[in-house]
Amino acid sequence: MSTEVIIAGLYVFALAAFLGYQVISRVPPLLHTPLMSATNAISGISLVGSLVSAGADYNTVSTWLGFIAVIASTINVVGGFMITDRMLRMFKRQPAPRKDSAEEQDPA
Repeated sequence: MSTEVIIAGLYVFALAAFLGYQVISRVPPLLHTPLMSATNAISGISLVGSLVSAGADYNTVSTWLGFIAVIASTINVVGGFMITDRMLRMFKRQPAPRKDSAEEQDPA
């Protein structure tokens, strides 16, 4: 791999990190849950790409890097859906307390 390719890759990574930070910091809190669900879908695409990379059988290094990518992307997808589920539970209404139980507790 040549030096120009590595520098171009680092440039794209730094630009993507800056752009991602700017986009996420400007999203209102009400839209965080749908945005997180969309990014989970994109993480699923990276999982498929890592599976293809691990199974391509180019050489041993690419197979191990693909295996590490499969593990990392799986953790990302599962963790993202767990957090989305927790956030969606926060928006559910709590059941209203029963009237007769409130009257039993009030002696007056």
